[in-house]
Amino acid sequence: MTEKNHASLAIPARDPNEGPALPPRNVEWKRAKIALVIVLALLAIGAARTVVSDMMHNRSMTARTQQNAQQYVNVVAPTQTDGGGETTLPGTLRGFVESPIYARATGYLLHWYVDIGARVKQGQLLADLDTPEIDQELAQAVAQRDQTASSLGLAKSSLQRWQQLRERDAVSQQELDERQSTYNQDVANLAAADANVKRLRQLESFKRIVAPFAGVVTQRNVDVGDLIDAGSGTSRALFALAQSDPLRVFVQMPQAYAQSARAGQDVTVTQAELPGEQFHGKITHVSGAIDVPTRSLQIEVTLPNPDGRLRPGAYVQVALPAAAHARLLVPGNALLFRAEGPRLAVVDANGVVHLHKVVIAQDLGQSLEIESGVDASDKVIINPSDSIADGDHVVVAQPAAGNKAAS
Repeated sequence: MTEKNHASLAIPARDPNEGPALPPRNVEWKRAKIALVIVLALLAIGAARTVVSDMMHNRSMTARTQQNAQQYVNVVAPTQTDGGGETTLPGTLRGFVESPIYARATGYLLHWYVDIGARVKQGQLLADLDTPEIDQELAQAVAQRDQTASSLGLAKSSLQRWQQLRERDAVSQQELDERQSTYNQDVANLAAADANVKRLRQLESFKRIVAPFAGVVTQRNVDVGDLIDAGSGTSRALFALAQSDPLRVFVQMPQAYAQSARAGQDVTVTQAELPGEQFHGKITHVSGAIDVPTRSLQIEVTLPNPDGRLRPGAYVQVALPAAAHARLLVPGNALLFRAEGPRLAVVDANGVVHLHKVVIAQDLGQSLEIESGVDASDKVIINPSDSIADGDHVVVAQPAAGNKAAS
């Protein structure tokens, strides 16, 4: 603004000695525009930085989510067995002859002579019974026999006299036939009485309980004064007897091994409670049919036991010769149990899971012997999750460097 303008507006003229003059208005607007541009640029840069940061964070989260969504699995290759060897199966020891001993006569136990663990010989007395009813029946039967024998003697003498009279024609043939019939009837009555006496005497002999064979007493279920009922229907056994030398070993062999079992093969029997000891027996009987419910073949092994180290009823392990047939071994923790049966999860070259149906030949505890279902080149997943399904995509985890060095 000029001095002329100041004068027209009655604005006093600026004294040059008052300091610097104010900048022109156009300069102020220019500075304000520059400041506004700088602020807008800073805001744009901040917004761009925020957008870029969000994009990078979203990409990172997406990558992390994809990484977490991947299933990492450890795999193992099945190993080949050498075939042959032995097959170890559980077995049960039984006495060569085992029998519960029941009473054939009803009475009271008068005395017992052997207890559990006692070794007895065949025919040895085990217990005595008091049978008053049988004694009375026997006495009555003997008296009836004597009475019948007396009647028979009278009938015989009468028949002889009537035969003499008939020869002199003093009596009729009808009367002689009647005497003959009476005599024959008394003979039959005497035979019946003798049979009844023999039956009761034999029944009375059962008051002496004797051992039917040599063995060891494994049970005694009665005591003095007990009422003993005859028979084995509802009554309890007085004793249980088992022959412990030799022993029988009963083994259920799975169907997969049934073709290799033959009578005459030597086997080895071990018991966990007798570590380091082995007992040798021989297969004596092989069942001719597979048991349908268990799909197994029953085998009977005869095992000598002269020193009585093994006891009937014990659980043992029986090592039987196995057929020379190579199979594949996989870890036991690779098995999947599904409704359709046992499965193994196998990973192909593209990382796709395939559930293979397998046939287990033998469970070896920490490993499984597979009859069919996998090949030696397959990659079997160990410790698979229960949710793993056919067609899932997985990533095979690489073994650690330490594991590589160890292997």
